[in-house]
Amino acid sequence: MTADARPNQRVLVLYTGGTVGMEPSPEGYRPMPDFAGRLRETLQRSASDELPELDVVALERPIDSANLSPLHWQRMAEPLLANWDAYTGFVLLHGTDTMAWSASALSFILQGTDKPVIFTGSQIPLLQPRSDAPAHLQAALQLAAHHRVPEVGLCFGRHLWRGNRSSKIASQALDAFGSPNYPPLADLAIELQVHTERLLRAPAQQRFIVPAFDPQAVAVLNLYPGISGHVVDALLGCAHVRGLVLRSYGVGNAPEADRSFMQALERASQRGVVLLNTTLCATGPVVQGAYATGSALTQAGVVPGADMTLEAAFAKLHVLLGTETDPDRVRERLGQPLCGELTPAT
Repeated sequence: MTADARPNQRVLVLYTGGTVGMEPSPEGYRPMPDFAGRLRETLQRSASDELPELDVVALERPIDSANLSPLHWQRMAEPLLANWDAYTGFVLLHGTDTMAWSASALSFILQGTDKPVIFTGSQIPLLQPRSDAPAHLQAALQLAAHHRVPEVGLCFGRHLWRGNRSSKIASQALDAFGSPNYPPLADLAIELQVHTERLLRAPAQQRFIVPAFDPQAVAVLNLYPGISGHVVDALLGCAHVRGLVLRSYGVGNAPEADRSFMQALERASQRGVVLLNTTLCATGPVVQGAYATGSALTQAGVVPGADMTLEAAFAKLHVLLGTETDPDRVRERLGQPLCGELTPAT
């Protein structure tokens, strides 16, 4: 895919926090004062014909990504929506630990985007030796300005991934992200190659909605041998919890022989808690009817999550619970692809 010859490309860079904007201290890396200003200076020094004009803004209180809450997704979306018509595309600088969670969430908030919204960051701070940040920034800016990528993407290492298909797969490697069930949208090699056939189709209409998030609305439960119904009851006993992402074995199997466990799921579903089944496996989908142990989950009211990542399932459930009042409507839409986050069953 060749770059667009669009005049007056201008990109808004939103600094949300993370390693990219940190500096060493005796206690370890900490946020750098006025990183937005330092970033402007760095980008101006590296300005070239391939980089667009840009503006840099920062959240009032940048986030260490380990402190991320769903409430922060609203803070990220608002400056984008307020400036949507003024820019060709957007780049969000984010901490790596929860970048895939935020990229997933923004993809559901900005359904039908007709502009690139590119998340990036770094494993080494921007102003430190051997930083991977400059290459990520330049690639993200080029993608946001010169290519028609109507998606929320995550640019890191050698690839652009669909945001809601991405996961952090390495704690220290520079190729820190992957996409277990979907190929990259672009390869960042000597030439920047965008795979147009993998992109979402141009949207018929935009559906931008910023929910009023309740951080406690969604819980996650990993299955393990010996898990009991008491664990389910304890986790879902909070009145705020309205959704559960279940992480099950293989193609979506659970201990159906343990009646207390299954009955705990049934009770939760009957009182309106939405239960979504994803797999503990790194790749592959949930096929909930392949075994009797998976079929029992269907009978308990659990929705199969296809090949969604944990990050996408968690964010999608949060957004739907924030925009829909009927649990049955949430269950229905969980199984539908909204912005490329799952592969429909054939």
